[in-house]
Amino acid sequence: MKLTKDSTIYFILLLVPLFWGGAFGSTKHVLSELPPLTASAVRFLLAGLLLGGWLAVRREWDLKVIKDNWLGLTGLGLSGVLAYNYFFAVGLQYTSAITGALVIVINPVTTAIIAVLFLGEKWSLRLGLGIVASLAGVLTVITQGNFASLAGLSLNYGETLLFGAVASWTTYTSLGKVVMRKVKPSLATTVSTLIGAVFLILISLGEGAWYTLPRLSGQVMVELVYLAVFATVLAFILFNVGIKRIGASKASAYINLMPVNAMLIAWAIYGETITLMHLAGMVLVVTGVCLTTLAPAAKETGKTKEGPIELCE
Repeated sequence: MKLTKDSTIYFILLLVPLFWGGAFGSTKHVLSELPPLTASAVRFLLAGLLLGGWLAVRREWDLKVIKDNWLGLTGLGLSGVLAYNYFFAVGLQYTSAITGALVIVINPVTTAIIAVLFLGEKWSLRLGLGIVASLAGVLTVITQGNFASLAGLSLNYGETLLFGAVASWTTYTSLGKVVMRKVKPSLATTVSTLIGAVFLILISLGEGAWYTLPRLSGQVMVELVYLAVFATVLAFILFNVGIKRIGASKASAYINLMPVNAMLIAWAIYGETITLMHLAGMVLVVTGVCLTTLAPAAKETGKTKEGPIELCE
């Protein structure tokens, strides 16, 4: 790949799945003290307030832009923050971990297809091979090479909810590409995060866990800060910049690195064993990302290549 002024984005985007990979361990421990919707509400409320303060310091709040694009921004908050987290968190309570992991695989594929069909991005053999390689790599990591285990999956209530998460994420990503033609990524990120957080708070009240917040352990408080700052604020902004520069399908390919990073972090911090299938899957995923990022760029139709915040882990 010939180095250009945009080449650095390919390296910066590597931080996004790294932050999300670390979020799995943090989230797992947080859920030992908080139910899923309450944990998500706290995370996105903190993130929204941090983003709001950052925009205030930079004097980037633009009420006119918000007013003119309120419908699209509300759509981002409802689809990407509220709906995705609701379907994903609740769905995992009724299904297996392997099915939940498959959501991560399906999301970039559906995004790439929608981007090609409706958003003017080019389809190419290289892009297709990259998607297939990434998909094969993540499946190898998830199943430890036992692809026959996928045949036993059946669609129950949990899987139905997870497919709702896929639809929400695809809607969010596609809508964001349109909204961010008129709204700066930082402003769109802040407003949609706050909107989603408000709705998450309202729904999470039914879990009756907000009164336990003052009694959370120090570790969980630190983990919530990590989830809000690194796995939400920084990751979302970096992903937005990536979509703006290289397009939705290419930036989304980096999501496939998330389970690989989660595996490496589990090995380095929690002492879990990395198998040959883990390594084989890692090679396939990295190959898929490289193929996808080398695919032709979006069509020059006079439209910019902005995109949405990413909510995938």
